[in-house]
Amino acid sequence: MKTLEKIQNTVKFIRSISDFQPEIGIVLGSGLGNFTSEIDVVKEIAYEEIPNFPTVTVKGHSGKLIFGTISGKNVIAFSGRFHYYEGYEMDEVVFPVRVMKFLGCHSVVISNASGGMNPVQRVGDLMIITDHINLQPVHPLRGKNDENLGPRFPDMLNAYHDEYIKIAADIAASNNITCHQGVYVGVQGPTFETPAEYKAFHLMGGDAVGMSTVPEVIAARKKNFVSDFYEDKLRPLVNVARERVGDTFGGNMQRLATKMAQQQQSFEEVFNSRPVIAFARELENDSTGVLKKTISNFSNANLKPEVRQQQFKLFKESISERGLEGYEA
Repeated sequence: MKTLEKIQNTVKFIRSISDFQPEIGIVLGSGLGNFTSEIDVVKEIAYEEIPNFPTVTVKGHSGKLIFGTISGKNVIAFSGRFHYYEGYEMDEVVFPVRVMKFLGCHSVVISNASGGMNPVQRVGDLMIITDHINLQPVHPLRGKNDENLGPRFPDMLNAYHDEYIKIAADIAASNNITCHQGVYVGVQGPTFETPAEYKAFHLMGGDAVGMSTVPEVIAARKKNFVSDFYEDKLRPLVNVARERVGDTFGGNMQRLATKMAQQQQSFEEVFNSRPVIAFARELENDSTGVLKKTISNFSNANLKPEVRQQQFKLFKESISERGLEGYEA
């Protein structure tokens, strides 16, 4: 059975049990099982009852699909996730995230427990993921593409939503909860890293390392958990940039990459349309409060008009600086 058919069959089964319409999907990783007590539960379904769902094998993952509300927001929470190191295929690992989208979610919150590599971090600290480095051995989008699940070559420029990151960070600060921001390195596992690997990953730019999250984020980005601003405005400019450097790919791409490295800060300001927020590090008691308040403050998946226009202006200026003038959206 093809992936799309499995998703449709699963969604049909879930709909036959509950007509609850979720807005926000949540993947609860290790350390966040108690977060379900914050949900006003409408319906719970055990994974083993759901068609096409694998079985949870990792301790601390209960294996339940939970429908309910948090501060008036309709949510669907997956209490328990699947990992590649358990022996599942990548399609199975990201299956719950795809089901979320087909059930109607516009945003997804992904959490995990991971190892800190930044010296400023302490055991039990929270970290909001702002970007990731994918070192998983198999890409979740490998294989023949189905346009119903998203484009063949999805951009990962805005995989983490800047507006949601700010909401979570502000809530943590206002409650005196230590909360870092950083880059998450996704590896296969199940072994923990050697001292040399921790050092190498940190030198690569990583702040935390774990065995999950990245495949789910990629699948979510592919299925467009993202504001329409990116699709309507930024994607055409990105495509034009690619065409302009494509004629003499080697030299132009090298020069463009060099400029990107030199202007990293400005690029981070330009690509500020990010749809997915993920929590990392040891997510225990403090994380429950931050996550609950973050979800209650979600407005919708789209950025405010004035923010859209400002980002569009910054992007056009950046494109112009890189010698790609002459394009008007």
